[in-house]
Amino acid sequence: MTATLSARSAGSRSRSGPAGARRAGSQRRTVLLFIAPAAIGFLIFFGYPLIATVYFSFTRYDLVNPPRFIGFENYARMFTSEQLVGTAAYNTLWLVVVLTVCRVVFALGVASVIARLKAGVGLVRTLCYLPSLAPPAAATLAFVFLFNSEFGPVNRFLGLLGIDGGLWFNSPEMSKPALTLLALWGSGELMIILLAALLDVPVEQYEAAQLDGAGPLRRFWHVTVPSISPVLLFGVINSIIYALQFFTQAIVAASASAGTADVAGNSKLIGAPQNSTLTYPIWLYVQGFRYFNMGYAAAMAVLLFVVSAGFTWILVRQIRASQYQEEAA
Repeated sequence: MTATLSARSAGSRSRSGPAGARRAGSQRRTVLLFIAPAAIGFLIFFGYPLIATVYFSFTRYDLVNPPRFIGFENYARMFTSEQLVGTAAYNTLWLVVVLTVCRVVFALGVASVIARLKAGVGLVRTLCYLPSLAPPAAATLAFVFLFNSEFGPVNRFLGLLGIDGGLWFNSPEMSKPALTLLALWGSGELMIILLAALLDVPVEQYEAAQLDGAGPLRRFWHVTVPSISPVLLFGVINSIIYALQFFTQAIVAASASAGTADVAGNSKLIGAPQNSTLTYPIWLYVQGFRYFNMGYAAAMAVLLFVVSAGFTWILVRQIRASQYQEEAA
């Protein structure tokens, strides 16, 4: 009897084998058909440009003559003979550290306040989010006017309080903090994401912590932060990439504070005042599209991509390691 059943099952498997294989093949083709547009778009708009950038980074190329292979000469130039690239890297690193911390803390603080409001939540949320919809160039021009050292409303208000407002965008020491304030003003998108994460924290956890005698700060640190840690990680990575690509606000602020809109026509306006707003992407743009050193600009772009990927990898590893330690404890 057992042998008969085994024979029948084997026969049924052999009969359904080719049909099952055909169905599996049809399903695979269907899946490939649906993902083909995204895959083709990825290869065209990311894969090919990335490979081309890496290739041009080992060449001398000016958009006119054919590229000529020069090995690691562009990379050696960045770390040896190039002077302004060090200044641009320092300014960008300053923004990465200060802007990232301030942006995440500010957005989390605003989201925490909104999450505790009892009335007018929709209006306050909308008002806090609207600045992020403003075009970067227009927002920067408005900020340059507001923080004008002579007739700006901010310095006038501070003067009524007996406080010297400073030169802001016209000062090498205050230009980067002013750009940071501009970035904080437009951080409504991150605030909305953190607000959604805060509202998703289970109320039962707060109640249990309160019954155990935990105060507001302990509840925030031991309940809120662990619950929204993946979203916080996203906010940190997003802010780091945002700072590494800081371009429009810095270049518009430099030209507007100098009293002209001619950004690319005069080298003295790039990074004004005194190269304090010269970020790494700005210098990359100048090298590639003003001096036509496309090979050198490609090498700078590759380095920027590697640094961005490195920051992301380190942060993800650290967060995962801390989560494993908490689960083990």
